[in-house]
Amino acid sequence: MIDIATFNSMYENFDKEVVIEIIDIFLKEYPERISLLEADIVNRNFDGLYKHAHSVKGVISNFYDENARQWALQMETKGKNLDASGLEDIFRNFKLACDSLIAELQQIREQYS
Repeated sequence: MIDIATFNSMYENFDKEVVIEIIDIFLKEYPERISLLEADIVNRNFDGLYKHAHSVKGVISNFYDENARQWALQMETKGKNLDASGLEDIFRNFKLACDSLIAELQQIREQYS
């Protein structure tokens, strides 16, 4: 869930078009990011998992969604530690958190349009 107060505070001085562009980039790149993470988990590519989870964690941080960020951090840590235990559940929860994030971003995008 987006911390909307922090989000609004951080983006209040941005042009609305810039905020929309940031959201659009995330929405466009999300399917590929999810596919890469899923492939990393299936193939036990821990280096890839670490890098891709770290990257998506950074992007999600722009939206102040601590729940989704924490799931990404758990995947990043699992990749760094070469630890496959519970990865499928973490990934499933990450996708659920991202589904919520995407729905919220689409609402915010409409408000900024």
